[in-house]
Amino acid sequence: MDTNIVGVGVGITDRFRSVVDEKSTRIATLAPRAQGLDVKVTHRAYHNGRIEDDTVELTLTGKGPIIRAEATDGDKFTALDLAVDKLAEQVRRAKDKRIDARNHPRGARLDKESGSLSGIDVTPASVEVLRAVATGEVPIITGNEDEADYTPVVIRTKEFGPEWMTVEEAVDRMELVGHDFFLFIDVRSDHPSVVYRRKGWDYGVISLTTQANPAELAS
Repeated sequence: MDTNIVGVGVGITDRFRSVVDEKSTRIATLAPRAQGLDVKVTHRAYHNGRIEDDTVELTLTGKGPIIRAEATDGDKFTALDLAVDKLAEQVRRAKDKRIDARNHPRGARLDKESGSLSGIDVTPASVEVLRAVATGEVPIITGNEDEADYTPVVIRTKEFGPEWMTVEEAVDRMELVGHDFFLFIDVRSDHPSVVYRRKGWDYGVISLTTQANPAELAS
């Protein structure tokens, strides 16, 4: 597996390269089909240099989906350890999903002998409906319009307890659960926020201007 290391605002020492080589061996064991590991180390300073940290971003490429993880710490070696642990967890999750997909295949399955469909909660349209759609006379099936709470749109709702975290932690959680967005409360501003995936590996953040009240949320 090829390893590429890039430093932004920080030099890459021989010691760090040797540690990355050790970690890449562990990753290659977990993901034997991986072809490359990109390591990006970014050094940032805040408040006139009084507070500094290093962010290590790992991108694993090869046959299959790209897997990414990152971590931030005051020491780049610690950040590397944290990022490798996250990457290893994501590799395990992806492997478990592949095993589950093989053991429990999803989607529609057609029985060629009987012509019946299974594995999908859909009733095939009749010839009359298909003909009506083809001619532009699409039928509208009604029956619940007289009900006070009737709506043609099915809205599913879910409620979760509030979680305070940084934007970086929210991105990591989003990647771990495999969603395109993640709701959280920004620990820096106390604003309800959502991170979301954009094109490539870019991310966006949307925040409400109102602040979350821990006492009200806990009640």
